[in-house]
Amino acid sequence: MENNWAAENLQTIRTLMERSAIYRRALAPVMIFVGTMGTAAAFAGALLKMDSPFRFIGFWICVAAVTAVGAFLLVRRQALTDGEPFWSPPTRRILQAVLPAFTAGLLSSVVFLVLAAGPSGSEPPDNGSSADIAVLTVGWIFLYGCAIHAAGFFVPRGLRWFGWLLIIGANLALAILLFREGPVPTGVGHWLMGAFFGLSHLAYGIYLYFTEPRNNEA
Repeated sequence: MENNWAAENLQTIRTLMERSAIYRRALAPVMIFVGTMGTAAAFAGALLKMDSPFRFIGFWICVAAVTAVGAFLLVRRQALTDGEPFWSPPTRRILQAVLPAFTAGLLSSVVFLVLAAGPSGSEPPDNGSSADIAVLTVGWIFLYGCAIHAAGFFVPRGLRWFGWLLIIGANLALAILLFREGPVPTGVGHWLMGAFFGLSHLAYGIYLYFTEPRNNEA
């Protein structure tokens, strides 16, 4: 049993190393897609005034679900194009790595959504503030950064640096929120989401797109 486990791990590591360039190439369109969705959703959320905790959480859960499905389809299409099996041992390892942080983010979001809805199940007129939304957003960014960093151990190492960027950025944003004077402006949660889930992904995806042809190394 242990020999089989060790052999499977060795094969997974060898496959990951051999496919490093493929994963790097596949990552560019995914990052650009996620960044585009995040940026567009931030503008839409601000324009539509999804500013209460109930509306904010519900809106971004829907955005996350649509983005996850789109990213899944992109990765699957890339695998089919390259003749690679989609549900491979490396894919399972990546999923196992990101699952704890993603699960924590999803479950906490559902809990906060239920609390924001109130006992009646409908949105109360005043149940939360812009500061509450901003702190929740920072928590999302932090957990997402942890997930990206964990995934970075199975794909090109630049993804780990991107995860660190999100983690450090989340802590800096939290420090600014805690030490600033005056109320937190309405809509700041959308702009945080747009900056971290939108523009940062766009920048990283564009970087990967233009550097991949010249440098296939992670």
